[in-house]
Amino acid sequence: MSEPVVIDARGHRCPVPSLRLRKAMEGAGAGARWTLLATDPMARIDVPFLMQEIGGQVVGIEESDGVLQITVESGDARTG
Repeated sequence: MSEPVVIDARGHRCPVPSLRLRKAMEGAGAGARWTLLATDPMARIDVPFLMQEIGGQVVGIEESDGVLQITVESGDARTG
């Protein structure tokens, strides 16, 4: 499996991190992965909600030095 594509949304407030992630995921096939970097603590809530909405899944959330690293995977091609 290839490395996740990184979306850097550090320094941006809700809803920008989720919007950037959603845009990056447009048109992707099933099983593609992305890692969102975010400093807004709301991303911990917003991203799982987004994944539920578009049929993807959160595969990991880590936090280090105030930066969330949220790794997600597309569920199917209807993420757009």
